[in-house]
Amino acid sequence: MDGIERPARLTVGVVGTGRVGSVLGAALQRAGHHVVAVSAVSDASRERAARLLPDAAIGDIPDVVDTAELVVLAVPDDALGPLVQGLATTGHWRRSQLVVHTSGRHGLAVLEPAAYEGVVPLALHPAMTFTGSAADLDRIVECCFGVTAPEEYRAVAEAVVLEIGAEPVWIAEADRATYHAALAHGSNHLVTLIAQAMQVLASTGVPQPDRMLRPLVEAALDNALRSGDAALTGPVARGDVGTVEVHLDQLRRQEPDVLMAYRALALATAQRAVASGRLREDLALPIIDALQE
Repeated sequence: MDGIERPARLTVGVVGTGRVGSVLGAALQRAGHHVVAVSAVSDASRERAARLLPDAAIGDIPDVVDTAELVVLAVPDDALGPLVQGLATTGHWRRSQLVVHTSGRHGLAVLEPAAYEGVVPLALHPAMTFTGSAADLDRIVECCFGVTAPEEYRAVAEAVVLEIGAEPVWIAEADRATYHAALAHGSNHLVTLIAQAMQVLASTGVPQPDRMLRPLVEAALDNALRSGDAALTGPVARGDVGTVEVHLDQLRRQEPDVLMAYRALALATAQRAVASGRLREDLALPIIDALQE
């Protein structure tokens, strides 16, 4: 990290000690900052705060903001705007205060009421799934953060991310929602896909569906990350309409969401295979017809 413009050691307040806020606070503390106050409402949040940030006082949100030079807002997307506006209305933002939110969907626009009061607005979204445990502190050093900040504060935003050991990736304000949609599609829907596959395997009597799937899906994920569409295998890529029709017939016996997801993903697979030159259009058309019945 030689040559990085490091922020000074700061007092930190964390608003929202859910899985993300508690771990990010602990990561900042490990980097040498001082987490002095947090807000925690639920029993689970209080337990996380006590475990990961034991020296921080638990207080009301205005008190947390008032005591901190760096404020981390780790609240749900829909709550972020009203929270920022409410604190502006009640006069709790201070000039030169660093205000970080962790939302993937939002960029800087949601922080405008605070920026109007002179704060430094930073959008720093960690592209990882959190458990809210100390194990996340090891995983966070391997992840990227989607960074959006005013150009004059870009170096500060990137330095905060680098200090905790992660990698900053610049996301333009206009691209923020698209960026978040990509991450949600790739991670959240992957969970649904794998859970469905395990459910279908279990219905055939496979005793450990996770054991059977793990080598296959880990290899598929690694190949896809390395090669994109070139990693595609299976009946759709081969133009094997008979196999696809058998799959559809069998999956009608499962929960409706499984068949719906198979149809949608197989159709997208066929279309991408044609577009990338991996499947002839004449072989794709019967598959597409079967999937759209």
